[in-house]
Amino acid sequence: MKDFTIGVLGGMGTYATIHLFQQYAELFPAEKEWDRPRIIIDNNCVMPSRVRAILYHENVDLLVQKMASSLSLLLQGGADRIVLGCNTSHLFLDDVYQIVPQAKEKVVNIIDACVEELQRRGISDVYLLATEGTIVSGVYNKKLEKAGIRCASPDESDFAGLRQCIEAVKQNKYDEETRQIFAEFCSRGSACILGCTELPILYDRCRDLVSANNVFDPLYIALQKIHEEYLSL
Repeated sequence: MKDFTIGVLGGMGTYATIHLFQQYAELFPAEKEWDRPRIIIDNNCVMPSRVRAILYHENVDLLVQKMASSLSLLLQGGADRIVLGCNTSHLFLDDVYQIVPQAKEKVVNIIDACVEELQRRGISDVYLLATEGTIVSGVYNKKLEKAGIRCASPDESDFAGLRQCIEAVKQNKYDEETRQIFAEFCSRGSACILGCTELPILYDRCRDLVSANNVFDPLYIALQKIHEEYLSL
């Protein structure tokens, strides 16, 4: 038994958090439950929209306060490493750290982890699928370009299709039209980042339609990084 606890700021959305928990169970196989690290999940689904906070500066202060409250709760619970179950939420971390500075050394940034993995794999071009907020912010593009990786992403005319894909997961309602839209997005490059935590769930339902050779789930990559740290203890 190792004294190690993973904290999750979840609820953004709930099905993405359920998927994260399933990934954790599969990534940390165990003959006995105590062979796995403890995990604490705050399914904080009452937070304001991260996308609307980016696009329209709506409820930013409230969002930051609620994120800070969740991180404080996870730290009080003994979390050694923390992951955020939402890509867009990472854009508010600097403000959150002003309130909870002790969280900075605990959070595993899933965007940074993804960029590092692409760099390690020698990926030179990638197509990014994400929320409008993440795409418009350019957070992935800036970090990828700094790492020498070219990044393309959907433009404004594609945003309605992206929203349809993300909302399908949030509502747990899928149809063939959504599968086709998503598969077309994923097939626009040989490598694709699923930069919204809902999208890996949809990918699992559509992988037979996707032609991209390399599809990256940033949250899973971050969990792999935590797994490696856990094994080294």
